[in-house]
Amino acid sequence: MSTIRFLSAAEAYAAIPDLCEVLADCVNGGASVGFMQPYTPADAEPYWRGVAEAVADGATLLFGAEMDGKIVGTVQVGAAQMPNQPHRGDLKKLLVHRSARGHGLARLLMEMAEQEAARRGKTILVLDTATGSDAEAIYPRLGWERVGVIPDYALWPEGGFCATTLFYKRVG
Repeated sequence: MSTIRFLSAAEAYAAIPDLCEVLADCVNGGASVGFMQPYTPADAEPYWRGVAEAVADGATLLFGAEMDGKIVGTVQVGAAQMPNQPHRGDLKKLLVHRSARGHGLARLLMEMAEQEAARRGKTILVLDTATGSDAEAIYPRLGWERVGVIPDYALWPEGGFCATTLFYKRVG
């Protein structure tokens, strides 16, 4: 049984150990989400502390997928935008631990993130994902529109250039 929920700042801080495990697992599994291999849960702690601070400031919406009392998946919406973009949010770091995949958690996390963003006045969400990755295939199935590809945008966690595919979705 899984639960998808919006995490308050206090819940985000409390979930840091689980979130570190999820991020380390995804990076070591090849997810191009900004970090390089090898990557440990300890390496992830400063990142998640920053996210928890952004949640406390209202700049980030954080969602968690929980199974058996443990966070095994997460996604974020960057809600703080420039003054000419109050209607836009940035979808970030859709992550599901490899041991928890195949249960529809990515879809459920995305649905909750989209609904909460719309509830907060966001009408369009944008994201980028590694071109050719397993993650790239998820978004069109969830109604996201592909915009295009930027070559050599980042590096794969194990090294080598990685293109990124841009997507958007109207949510409000």
